[in-house]
Amino acid sequence: MNKLINKFPAVLLLADGTVFKGTSIGKIGTTVGEICFNTGMTGYQEVFTDPSYFGQILVETNVHIGNYGIHNDEIESDDIKIAGLVCKSFNIVHDRKQANQTIQEYFALNNLVGIADVDTRAIVRHIRQKGAMNCIISSEEKSIEELQAELAKAPSMEGLELSSKVSTTETYYIGNPEASRRVAVLDLGIKKNILRCLADRDNYLAVYNCKTSFEEMMKFNPNGFMISNGPGDPSVMPYAVETVKQIVDSGVPLFGICLGHQILAESQGLQTFKMFNGHRGLNHPVKNLVTGFAEITSQNHGFAVKADDVNSNENIEVTHINLNDNTIEGIRLKGKKAFSVQYHPEAAPGPHDSRYLFDDFVKLMN
Repeated sequence: MNKLINKFPAVLLLADGTVFKGTSIGKIGTTVGEICFNTGMTGYQEVFTDPSYFGQILVETNVHIGNYGIHNDEIESDDIKIAGLVCKSFNIVHDRKQANQTIQEYFALNNLVGIADVDTRAIVRHIRQKGAMNCIISSEEKSIEELQAELAKAPSMEGLELSSKVSTTETYYIGNPEASRRVAVLDLGIKKNILRCLADRDNYLAVYNCKTSFEEMMKFNPNGFMISNGPGDPSVMPYAVETVKQIVDSGVPLFGICLGHQILAESQGLQTFKMFNGHRGLNHPVKNLVTGFAEITSQNHGFAVKADDVNSNENIEVTHINLNDNTIEGIRLKGKKAFSVQYHPEAAPGPHDSRYLFDDFVKLMN
């Protein structure tokens, strides 16, 4: 296949009417989603396949995207989950011999629409000032008025339940059946590397659909529960909130990550809220209030737990805070074997500062 592609005009239109013009990447077409930006310098393929990005159009702040190609093993789910991509330089020619295909081939096979050759710094500055909003990318012959009409029909991320769209449809198992412990995983949109980190610590995993009942998962006789990351608004997921409440009441150890952290909070009567921009990248500083140490973390979330609710609840202990904006990054339930963090300790991609949390979960199960 020719390494170069024909470039066609493309447009990025934001909900506030701001327009950016560039060139098409991936499939010729039109796509709608909530715009967000990721500050990571590497790991673009893992980001594209992270289910937490479902329904979102991603702006990559790193200039070069695609420069080391696509590798079949570097995925967090079975296909691309972002709704579209915005980048400065879309590099068809890559420099890694181990790559299986170019990024253009990858996008075309996954029917992904995107835009390149735009000023991503200007776009990020704009949405940092105006906040997260819906947007539309089109490389089709449509007027701005037509795109505005189409964009107006898109639902807000606030109030949107999305886990059921990315969760497994059938229970599956990972690891050694003779492992020391069994972990039941509630799949709200889980990343494969979370499962790898658990299986590598001598755990046998059963991964369940997000709407699986507590009673059904208990048939696995688990030593612990993992409540995973995922997309959408946690406040409209009563099915998961009730299940997690039952897990907490049962006394079986529980570890929540990202959306799982928010669902644990909701199960204890704490409220969550939609953030102005969210946290997405590999470089977010978090302080562990238990040890006093700071760690650099990988993050991807647009919702957070209300600090006032946490601080006024005597049954909840704050274990981690974000050093950029003091948002709640980790909690644990006093007198219960349940804890959670807002960020991604598996950090794929990202630094491995926080992988000790999987070891803490193992100790809790032991």
